[in-house]
Amino acid sequence: MTAAYYAAVDWGTTSFRLWIIGEDGSVLAERRSGEGMTTANKTGFHAILERHLAAVDAPSHLPAIICGMAGAKQGWVEAGYLDTPAALSDIASHAVAVPDLDRDIRILPGLAQRDKRHPDVMRGEETQLLGAAAELGRGRHLVCMPGTHSKWVRLEDGAVSGFATFMTGELFDVISKHSILSHSIADAHIFSGDHPAFAAAVAEARTNSALGTSLLFGARAGQLLHGASATDAKALLSGTLIGLEIAGALATAAETIDSICLVASGSLGTLYQAALESLDCPLAIVDADAAVRTGLSTAAQAIWPL
Repeated sequence: MTAAYYAAVDWGTTSFRLWIIGEDGSVLAERRSGEGMTTANKTGFHAILERHLAAVDAPSHLPAIICGMAGAKQGWVEAGYLDTPAALSDIASHAVAVPDLDRDIRILPGLAQRDKRHPDVMRGEETQLLGAAAELGRGRHLVCMPGTHSKWVRLEDGAVSGFATFMTGELFDVISKHSILSHSIADAHIFSGDHPAFAAAVAEARTNSALGTSLLFGARAGQLLHGASATDAKALLSGTLIGLEIAGALATAAETIDSICLVASGSLGTLYQAALESLDCPLAIVDADAAVRTGLSTAAQAIWPL
């Protein structure tokens, strides 16, 4: 059996994921929990990490590479930001060591866009980018990473030239729970990307993005006037928000791009895939879990070469 090389950790606001990586690159063990930064600030980052490492019998000398909110100002140790334009290859060299521990633990930095008109930050997604870039190669790519706060990144020959954050996931949650539309979708079922109302809403939002939030009220009006179902209304809400996001993201990529890359997984990933496949542009798809592991691996090998 291959020897353990390092522990890779993706530490989010509400989630914790750990993989033990072998010298041959294989995943020897995996741990997941809801002990994100919010919990770790109360119970201790070091205690949580060591408990998960002990659960998989990790050696006491095994180093750990961490990305995500553990490096935030309110996290374990602040890892700061690299300013754009930023070469992804520089991420590892700016990792911050956690002091006063027997184990070698490094936390990767985030990325910052300091444009006063469009300030933006990311933390955790830069490691997914590092992993995805290995598959994309050189050229100009527009990378979409869906989530509560979706990131769209302009990647040119392995360097981030700029990016934009879209609060699509959070807006969907707030609108579906706390607006007048909550009544329209209360009894909705799960839908897929080929749902007619979703596909139509994506196309309408992309074509008529200037109408903005006025398109959302169609979820309510469609029920009152045309007998649309709750699932139709929910699909329309989702498709409209995602369509508006795509329209805005494409507007940030004024230059020609070689491809759009979707870094995602799960049901949300399938919705974005369906929406993006309607574009007249090559689409590359990278699994989000695989991307973050590859990114952490790339950084770990730069810090601790075999």
